[in-house]
Amino acid sequence: MRALSKTLAVAALAAIGSSAVEHATAVPSAATARPGQPAPSFSAPDIAGKTVRLGDYAGKIVVLEWTNDGCPFVGKHYNSGNMQALQQKYTGTGVVWLTIASSAPGEQGYVTPAEAKADLAHWRATPTDFLLDPDGIVGRLYDARATPHMVVIDRAGRVIYMGAIDDTPSTRLADVKTAHNYVAAALDATAAGQPVTIASTHAYGCSIKYRDE
Repeated sequence: MRALSKTLAVAALAAIGSSAVEHATAVPSAATARPGQPAPSFSAPDIAGKTVRLGDYAGKIVVLEWTNDGCPFVGKHYNSGNMQALQQKYTGTGVVWLTIASSAPGEQGYVTPAEAKADLAHWRATPTDFLLDPDGIVGRLYDARATPHMVVIDRAGRVIYMGAIDDTPSTRLADVKTAHNYVAAALDATAAGQPVTIASTHAYGCSIKYRDE
């Protein structure tokens, strides 16, 4: 993975109408996310043009979900209704769910704010928010290599899980029913005050195409 720049300055994102959207940023000294370590701070614009900061959700359980609307592995979890069910179940208990697109412009998975809104409507998805990261600042910070890449952060702000959504790397919708869902397991464990048994796996899916790679 390309090393994070000290300045982590990036170009402005695409405009919504005539209004420019702010770009994603991270703390310059932030280390790449690791299970058991504090979650690196970042900010990124959402699809409404508002700047969202991870620190806005201090004291809450947070899920980060990297997505790609052209990826069949992502499609497996949305077309089966699995991702939406997870979003609805856990946001209903107070979990913050942030969907993130880190694909570079011109690459599969890159979306404008309007396209992201259309995806949410098409899939009837209900994340807390959808963040835009076309320069890959947040994606690289959380070592997101494939979609879907999932991260769970506990109330103390520590990364307690990162990697694949489940243990069945296929595109078959039926496999969702028999797979072990790592994200649900981590969320249930931390909500119950128990340790997470599996804290790290390799995400399967479509590789994230970062800018300048």
